[in-house]
Amino acid sequence: MATQNHIRNPLEWGWDHLKQTSLAVGSAATTMDGAWEDRASAPPTVRRITATDVGDALAKGVRDFGACRTDVIMLCLLYPIAGLAISRMAFDYGLLALVFPLIAGFALIAPIFGLGLYEISRRREHGLETRWTDAFAVVRSPNIGGIMIMSLLLLAIFCLWLFAANLLYTVTLGPDAPVSAQAFVRDALTTSQGWTMTIVGIGIGFLFALAVLVIGVVSFPMLLDRNVGVGTAIATSVRAVRMNPGPMTMWGLIVAASLLVGALPLLIGLAIALPVLGHATWHLYRKVVV
Repeated sequence: MATQNHIRNPLEWGWDHLKQTSLAVGSAATTMDGAWEDRASAPPTVRRITATDVGDALAKGVRDFGACRTDVIMLCLLYPIAGLAISRMAFDYGLLALVFPLIAGFALIAPIFGLGLYEISRRREHGLETRWTDAFAVVRSPNIGGIMIMSLLLLAIFCLWLFAANLLYTVTLGPDAPVSAQAFVRDALTTSQGWTMTIVGIGIGFLFALAVLVIGVVSFPMLLDRNVGVGTAIATSVRAVRMNPGPMTMWGLIVAASLLVGALPLLIGLAIALPVLGHATWHLYRKVVV
């Protein structure tokens, strides 16, 4: 008996996509064993770029954001909402000293949240129709195992940063938790121990951010775009930074400044800063790696 086509309702559509995503995530574990192995036929070539290329990548990121701004803003609103919820939990559980490290450390895991934006920019680059749901196509990537390993690596670095920040607070202003946000800020800015914590914390945070920039500036877009192993992706990212120290420093400062400005108004600005930076990261990768 012939079947009749019908228009699926939103529940059917959502269920189908949920099943596809679940199957992709479930099969990812089987691909993680060989995620470090290089499967590409030819090693990637890293080009030298200039500050003009960084500016052009940022401009293209703004254009991508303009073309998809309604979708990506709604998608990226999840990040400031999650950040506010985590900060609130830190207040409630006596972890006030970790609120700033949590917010500042977001830059360490920002590449993970940019994955869906890289996919949208990739599709636009190929002239394909794009919707906000295309961001979730990342989980069906053939290289999802490598992407997951890189994500876990950045999450581990983020946890190390929080451990270092908490240890620094303990040996300066601790070990007791601050009694209030006002008292914590006062102690941090008006005591010698507070200034030690602030200055040393900034220095340690810089080292963590530098490490993530070196290993991750092109790793995630490359894993999404090419059939390479995690080792090759990280090595290529290191070469890209080594060959382009000036432009990559400029890019790192742009990312840090954008995330800082975006975080100031209760993290809401991240709904704009994140998609622009995410799209721009894809275009920067395309300029650096050929």
